[in-house]
Amino acid sequence: MLDVDGVLTDGKLHYTARGESRKVFHSRDGFAIKLAQSRGIRVAILSGRGGPVLQRRLKELGIPSELVVEESRDKGADFVQLCQRLGLPPAQVAYMGDDIPDLAPLHLAGLACAPADAPEEVKRACQLVTGAPGGAGAVRELVVFVLQAKGLWEQVLQQWGGVVP
Repeated sequence: MLDVDGVLTDGKLHYTARGESRKVFHSRDGFAIKLAQSRGIRVAILSGRGGPVLQRRLKELGIPSELVVEESRDKGADFVQLCQRLGLPPAQVAYMGDDIPDLAPLHLAGLACAPADAPEEVKRACQLVTGAPGGAGAVRELVVFVLQAKGLWEQVLQQWGGVVP
């Protein structure tokens, strides 16, 4: 389960002259999400913001709308609700967040994760802090970690013609 701003994006808010928001997503994070899905790992989104830009990206990634909560004002309760939709107890769910509103789901998750540029109080709540910052490969690092832990990473490399370590 992933937060969006500061995790899938760099956390910066860009607005056009007309007041439309723009977000920049990293293609490697998106590819990693598709890899996870191809190995049976469902991906859910828990965001304090939302909108058409996010909805378009999530549609491209094939994340079903029932696994998306936008404009969350209680990420702890919404995390539990998404876990129920996934049919998993919170202890079996990884969550990546980057700021204070993410502390509740980070404390509930079985694997709490943060990008490298998260504040210290968030990093202290996590078992995994990536080397990459949000919006620049942090999600990819998490996906590789999970696929390696499940013994699936070598299959992924073989599928794509990579060298197996």
